[in-house]
Amino acid sequence: MKLEGLVDLYRSMRSQDIDRYRFSYRSGKALFDVFFFVDESPFVLLFGVKSENFSFEIVVERGFEIDPKLDRDTYKELCRILGLEYDPDRPFSPWGFFKEFSENIPNQAIAAQKAAPHEVADYRSVSEEADKIYFLGWRDNTKRGEQVGVLNLEKTRRLLGEKAFERCKQKNISSCWTDNKKAAKDFTLP
Repeated sequence: MKLEGLVDLYRSMRSQDIDRYRFSYRSGKALFDVFFFVDESPFVLLFGVKSENFSFEIVVERGFEIDPKLDRDTYKELCRILGLEYDPDRPFSPWGFFKEFSENIPNQAIAAQKAAPHEVADYRSVSEEADKIYFLGWRDNTKRGEQVGVLNLEKTRRLLGEKAFERCKQKNISSCWTDNKKAAKDFTLP
């Protein structure tokens, strides 16, 4: 299934050099935070409902094609969150959900809506210091005679993206994090 609505958004993101974008989408009783990650290969859509502690990811292949099928647990939970009652004559269709979603994707990215690392952390769990989700800066491990850790690299990839992950791996740099929102810094590549 092609998500036609992603085409214009993708072009707008590219023209503004935005790799990770966040927007809202309402369906049924649920208000979703939707993240579009174009720095991953293939691209990824992350749907999350913070009030329900629920999220799922959809792989977006070349040509903005997705597989609209959901695993059984995700399907059941999504139906519950949308407030749907079981109707054997008209079962919930993920294809219909994604068709409606595609028709409601914004065509223009707004730079102020770039996905912040702590927003991504609401839906993508990390192993290393899970409570520290606000970006603080970079640490050059070569100067310290240390090596960047595997868990730190994975946290960097999940919350900051592929470019940051590759740069940290190549240059032996760790991403630094805090649990203090007021101490958070804007993210720029090292």
